[in-house]
Order: sequence, then structure tokens, then C-alpha cells
Amino acid sequence: QVQLVESGGALVQPGGSLRLSCAASGITMSYYAITWFRQVPGREREVVSCISSVLRKTIYRDSVKGRFTISRDDANNTVYLQMNSLNPDDTAVYYCAARKWDRLCVIKGRYDLWGQGTQVTVSS
Repeated sequence: QVQLVESGGALVQPGGSLRLSCAASGITMSYYAITWFRQVPGREREVVSCISSVLRKTIYRDSVKGRFTISRDDANNTVYLQMNSLNPDDTAVYYCAARKWDRLCVIKGRYDLWGQGTQVTVSS
């Protein structure tokens, strides 16, 4: 079955850390750029971070630079998003999406696969 499955979301206190995982099955993940998005109800979905295929180029939205780190383990078909120094503004459902042969993290355009999302809540 071809799918992406996110995990690792949880309730965490401000200042805490989480590591999200995006596990792929049915595809060769190394061929795909993986982008993390997040969405809060009533607001537009926003790009959090991306790691490209082959070149492993990474991008981050300004508000998470220095706090979040994206990485990939192609041998295990998994991409991670390490999130540190979390604050309430990071609260959202986080989704990963895959686009084949994207070596530059183009971001705009159609994605080949989407996960179902994982909830991250930052609250005291």
C-alpha cells in the first residue's frame, strides 16, 4: 500500500521538544522531496520545512529556523522533523507530503502523496 504515515504528535509544554516522523510505504522515499506542512482550523495551511531528494536541500519557514531540524533516513523510508523550543504558535496538525524527483524543494504545485496528519499541541 502506497502511503505516508505521520507520528510523534503530542501535548507538550512550552519550551519542550517533539520529533515527528513521516514513514513511507510502497515508494522509494529517496526519490521524493518531503515537505512538512501544518494547519490550524480556520487558517491556511503553511509550509514548515522541506528536504529535497538527492541533494538533500532543506528549507524552513522563518518562524521555525533555529528550532526545527528536518532530516531523512532513506534506508528506513522515514523523514523526521525535530522540533525544539516549542511555543503555543506551533500548535497545529502537521502533515507530510511527497513529491517525486524534486531536488530543490519547489514547494508550489501538486504533491504525489499526503499523510493523514498528527496533532501537535503546545500548552501549559
